[in-house]
Amino acid sequence: MPERSRPPRRPRGTRPAAAARPVQGEEAIATGTVRLEQDPDDPDGWTVLVNGVPSSYVDTADATRLVFEYHQWTAAVLDAVHPPGPLRATHLGGAGCAFPRWLAATRPGSRQLVLEVDAGLVEVYRRSFGASGPAGFKLRVADGRRGLAPLPDASQDVVVRDAFAGDAVPGHLRTVEFLSEVDRVLAPGGVWIANLADRPPLPNSRAELVTAFEVFEHVAVLAEPGVFRGRRYGNVLLVASRRELPERALVRALAGGVAPARLVLGRDARHFCAGSRVLHDEVAPPAPDA
Repeated sequence: MPERSRPPRRPRGTRPAAAARPVQGEEAIATGTVRLEQDPDDPDGWTVLVNGVPSSYVDTADATRLVFEYHQWTAAVLDAVHPPGPLRATHLGGAGCAFPRWLAATRPGSRQLVLEVDAGLVEVYRRSFGASGPAGFKLRVADGRRGLAPLPDASQDVVVRDAFAGDAVPGHLRTVEFLSEVDRVLAPGGVWIANLADRPPLPNSRAELVTAFEVFEHVAVLAEPGVFRGRRYGNVLLVASRRELPERALVRALAGGVAPARLVLGRDARHFCAGSRVLHDEVAPPAPDA
């Protein structure tokens, strides 16, 4: 019988790194709490809830599986706008990093940066789902806006925002000044994809849409038809670019998915946000009298 191979000797005083694996339960992080819940119908499926809000669904066995509707829409938009092949992508907001994992799996060789403000959440991700490098992206602890600042001009094919404080997008990631920074780092033909959650009559969506028109020539908004009709609360995606958006390809992609979405762009998009106030960085109030 052949001799069994021996594992390489490790330096004295060191221990092998424990294999990453998710564990069901809740723990405190800097911005509140994070909870991992295993899918009762699929042991490889895990929902990541941040402050009680479902933020990601991670399939540890299949990175190409996207469960959340807005992740499916984001994938459809990206594939309609950019031909197959590696992309340069920056993601604002991490949680379970389901979408960066999908992009790495479907477009090998992509260069991705994920900016997540909560160091505790980053630690939970690494402990539960493994190092981000082997998964195909860099995961950095940084505020989304500050993390964009050092990126070179025209260096990104896509910037995706999926950052929330509770169920609302942080205000400094919605303004004209912020979108000008996004525009700076986008390459020609690059696209901005922003996820938000809204209630009838969709005031947040209208405000972000009119604000995006201040920076980008071509802007669209999409959601489940019932959200547009004012029937329920739900996710809305905003898409913007300096290059014309491929309307037919987008409509076809969004209509043929598991979770169909309605697309509004061009003149209809401008009509949709007419009368809404453009969002700007807030001016600091004057100091109180001594």
